[in-house]
Amino acid sequence: MNECPHVPALPRPEPEPRSDTCPECLAVGSHPVQLRKCLVCGHVGCCDSSPYQHSTHHFEQTGHPVMRSFEEGEDWRWCFVDQLIVG
Repeated sequence: MNECPHVPALPRPEPEPRSDTCPECLAVGSHPVQLRKCLVCGHVGCCDSSPYQHSTHHFEQTGHPVMRSFEEGEDWRWCFVDQLIVG
């Protein structure tokens, strides 16, 4: 796994998820393909394979750089800034 300068700056422990699904998808009547959790604030959003790509929009609106998969059995993290899977 790669390291980026954003990972050491993340809150420890990581924030609790704000919801168990993508609230923006619920609001527009869409269904998320997979979920991602922001590691800065705990926002849960849908992935880029979902119609609305709410996790990417969350990054664009907030600048929060790192998210992780919010799917059971997955623990990988992604840095939007560095475009890397990070450790």
